[in-house]
Amino acid sequence: MTESPRVELTPAATALVRSLTAAHGPLMFHQSGGCCDGSAPMCYPRGEFRTGQSDVLLAELRVTGVADAVSFWMSKSQYEVWSHTRLVVDVVEGRGSGFSLEAPEGVRFLIRSHVVGG
Repeated sequence: MTESPRVELTPAATALVRSLTAAHGPLMFHQSGGCCDGSAPMCYPRGEFRTGQSDVLLAELRVTGVADAVSFWMSKSQYEVWSHTRLVVDVVEGRGSGFSLEAPEGVRFLIRSHVVGG
């Protein structure tokens, strides 16, 4: 039996990642455990958000047409809460955080989670 990936992108998120990569270069996501915009996955140019011992690397997402994998990080405290889930990065209309790269596009990334076996 093949294990589902821990993190995946919807087709809409994949298209937006391609567009953002073309404009900004290699990307990364960080999902914190904060409230409001802090609970949404934030997209940054790779290396712009500093990760450390309080973060967990969940995935290196491969996107067709994008040379570099897109890393997906999560704060350890958030990971403890979501360790039993598969995360699906999606895109919806609406303005997200001003710090995330998609904000000027009139859309925002969000997480849809699915409980995995246990």
